[in-house]
Amino acid sequence: MAKHKKRPFQPIENYGVIGNLKTVALVSLQGSIDFLCAPRFDSPTVFASMLDSEKGGYFSVEPQLENCTSKQLYLPGTAVLLTRFFADQGIAELTDYMPLSKEIDFPSAIVRQIKAIRGSITFKVFCVPSFGYTKSTHTAQHEKDELVFFSKAEKITVKLKADVPLHIKKDTGYAEFTLEESGMAHIIMEIIDEKQSAAELKHYITHGYRKTVDYWREWINQTTYKGRYDEIIRRSAITLKLLTSAEFGSVVAAPTFGLPETIGGDRNWDYRFTWIRDAAFTMYAFLRLGFFDEATAFMDWIFNLCQKADLQLVYQIDGNAKIKEAEADQFEGYHSSKPVRIGNEAAIQLQIDIYGELIDTVYIYNKSHKPITYEFWTLIEKQVECVIKQWKKPDHGIWEIRSEKKEFLHTRLMCWVALDRAIKIAENRSFPYPESEWHNIRSEIYEDIYHNFWNKKLGAWVQYKGATHVDASALLMPLTHFISPLEPRWLSTMKAIDEELLLDVLVYRYKNGMTKIDGLDGEEGTFNLCSFWFIEALAKSGEVERAVENFEKMIGYSNHLLLFSEELGRKGEHLGNFPQAFTHLALISAAVELNKQLSRETA
Repeated sequence: MAKHKKRPFQPIENYGVIGNLKTVALVSLQGSIDFLCAPRFDSPTVFASMLDSEKGGYFSVEPQLENCTSKQLYLPGTAVLLTRFFADQGIAELTDYMPLSKEIDFPSAIVRQIKAIRGSITFKVFCVPSFGYTKSTHTAQHEKDELVFFSKAEKITVKLKADVPLHIKKDTGYAEFTLEESGMAHIIMEIIDEKQSAAELKHYITHGYRKTVDYWREWINQTTYKGRYDEIIRRSAITLKLLTSAEFGSVVAAPTFGLPETIGGDRNWDYRFTWIRDAAFTMYAFLRLGFFDEATAFMDWIFNLCQKADLQLVYQIDGNAKIKEAEADQFEGYHSSKPVRIGNEAAIQLQIDIYGELIDTVYIYNKSHKPITYEFWTLIEKQVECVIKQWKKPDHGIWEIRSEKKEFLHTRLMCWVALDRAIKIAENRSFPYPESEWHNIRSEIYEDIYHNFWNKKLGAWVQYKGATHVDASALLMPLTHFISPLEPRWLSTMKAIDEELLLDVLVYRYKNGMTKIDGLDGEEGTFNLCSFWFIEALAKSGEVERAVENFEKMIGYSNHLLLFSEELGRKGEHLGNFPQAFTHLALISAAVELNKQLSRETA
């Protein structure tokens, strides 16, 4: 891939996302698509200037306006993104979306509708693909009225079609045109693999927009949730849906890789995979909002996995268990944050907690949607047997600690959840199970947590056995109904978390500090997921007023589109992969709990 003009990195929070349940594109406030993997979430990049300012590739629409400012918004209830440009000479509007279809094998496309709202405005458009994580070459040629970019190595074709003239400059696409006031132009980019055929330009212009708007509004209006924070919850639900695969039923933790948790640091991971934990939590959020089809599709995905082999922590979206981590040295890295990693070594880690999150979601599904089959129950029994064999083992924990394994509180808690929810499913459905054994082990795990993870001097349950510090994952103790939120030991633990890990409403997951708990250098940002856990725990503990205030303040840290990354840095900047499912599902859970508590107060 040839180098192009260096483009300054944009803040991570300066992006919106569009998608088609196959992949996601990130669109900047400047109207540039700076990140896209295609044709799937976990495919190599087509555009990645977020990770390399010279050779990453991008697809920009640039109104030629002096001293221009811009704003973005979503059409309400949709993933259709509008970017508006304001200047003395005029106002321009860019509408971006990815059409959806009920047919699985439709080609992925990005539709860019460009409009001059006021004034006569000249636009420049640049389509600069960079295939195969910038390593694969491509050809560029005119075919009829279209530009065709073909990467032989990646077996992928990108077609550019428009109702304005298109040109090729070297290996990139280019257009320059002027729209008079109220004038409109369309540029469509299709991503086609070897088996697919392209659609006509007219099809996208005539049907694409309305069908896409209707799809999203029909989907979001299925929600059974009625209450406070409705708009915020709906936006997070749409964001989670964008991270879901229509083909497989799985959900990615985030659509990006390599975006740093510390600028210039080495905490740069690939999140374009399905973590059992994150996906189970996501389905829990969908179930609470009444999106049962997504939960059913995920249950089918899990059912197929469990029939083949023992469960592992993370999978490719199609259920493939083989994931290797490699350093992609060809990338400059976001603001020189290296190494940029592709794949994730967590795939080979032992994280025993995943059974708890999964069985908890199955429990909610069985209780609130439809009964699971006995065949499914036999697979749950197998997962419980895995917990029984392993619950005393040290592991890498929810935060994927890359140093030595430990007996983590969160892992032990989720082992208790796995037994507890499995027992509840069995008793609700009268399924056969080894009653005495499961009850005894559940009690043994409970007592182990209650007594052996308690630090008397600190007055709190600590991160792992023998630790002298707290961890924000302890906030799940009342959220999973392990402990009463009003129990003195819990209130004391909350106080310790408040004192050790909080900066106003911002929460660190743990303090790495001098001890380097996680085996990595540098202090990371505050963890948005943990801030919403803290808010929910506050609400359950009776501090509703403080919880409401914290929630409102946390929403103020979202970007202009109510999107969140993984972490927040020293200046409140967004850090880590974006947008992150974990943050949005925790936001939904906290908002639903706040609504519940506030409704009780006004009843």
